[in-house]
Amino acid sequence: MPTLVFTVTNELSFDQRMQRICGSLSSAGYDVWLVGRKMKGCPEVSKAPFNQVRLNCIFSKGPFFYLEFNIRLFFYLLFKKSDLICAIDLDTILACYFASALKGCHRVYDAHEYFTEQKEVATRPMIKRIWLAIERMSIPKFPLGYTVNKWISEEFKTQYGVEYGIIRNLPHYNPYKGEQSTEPFIIYQGAVNEGRCFEQLIPAMEMVPIKLKIYGTGNFINQTKSIIYKHSLKYKIEINSPLPPEALKDITGLGMIGITLFDDKGLSQIHSLANRFFDYIMAGIPQLCIDFPEYRALNEHWGVAYLIPNTDSKTIADALNKLLNDPVLYNKLRLNCMEARNHLNWNLEEEHLIEFYKQIIPSNI
Repeated sequence: MPTLVFTVTNELSFDQRMQRICGSLSSAGYDVWLVGRKMKGCPEVSKAPFNQVRLNCIFSKGPFFYLEFNIRLFFYLLFKKSDLICAIDLDTILACYFASALKGCHRVYDAHEYFTEQKEVATRPMIKRIWLAIERMSIPKFPLGYTVNKWISEEFKTQYGVEYGIIRNLPHYNPYKGEQSTEPFIIYQGAVNEGRCFEQLIPAMEMVPIKLKIYGTGNFINQTKSIIYKHSLKYKIEINSPLPPEALKDITGLGMIGITLFDDKGLSQIHSLANRFFDYIMAGIPQLCIDFPEYRALNEHWGVAYLIPNTDSKTIADALNKLLNDPVLYNKLRLNCMEARNHLNWNLEEEHLIEFYKQIIPSNI
């Protein structure tokens, strides 16, 4: 049975994309290993049809963390039996390149996003120069790969001459329960990171009559809590710890409106295609979404979101109130979600993933 090893720097339990990818490839006849890091306070990894490994690190963030993790990951990969090593994003690519080169096995790059164009990288010149050097050195050495949308794929082809496929962040199809909370709420799920517009969303909630529930954590979590405190909105905004995918799916379905917002301080944000956009569709709930190209194209076809031209607090508040007070619009978006979820799901998308890997290494099935 061919062995595929996937590498991430994050906590395994909450990584829905990697849970889907590894589960699909395991079912397709591969021996799959997902390698991440052990983080303080995280639950034990849940049972899965693939193998999961957490590496212990002394450092938890910053340049020393990335250096330490890649060194530990390199030695793990060097001595781990593998037919193919897949680097997930740029932060594991060096360890994967050197280990695969020394072992002579296949290597693949899975770009969840355009790493060097994230706000937290793009707005820090020195940090960007470092990651850009890694990108320029590494990506041309990964001729096999895929990403989440056409724009990133075309950028990689222009910059580095690689032709990557597209495998979108779509959720598994699941039965629609049609349940809503007795106390309506707005939901944000996913990483609480820079560039997700919490600076504008939180003040906007002063003008919106229902609660906002946030499920996630990230590099902007402390600032988010401070903004909530500054605006005296603790009674209206809840911050909840990340949940395993199955539990989060149930919570999302209870919500009334989802939130998908990004600022324009990085090309990765402008051309993003976030997991949550599709998760809200699968849950059957309309969402408030920034009018960026990838979302606009999907919305022109499916009509599942209320798009806004900017992320000013008043614009956000007016749009949320429009969804709350216009039942005709709201129900139209909800019904469109019900149709779109039959097409925008992992049960269909995984076929492209499995075919990609079978072109490299045939499985036992």
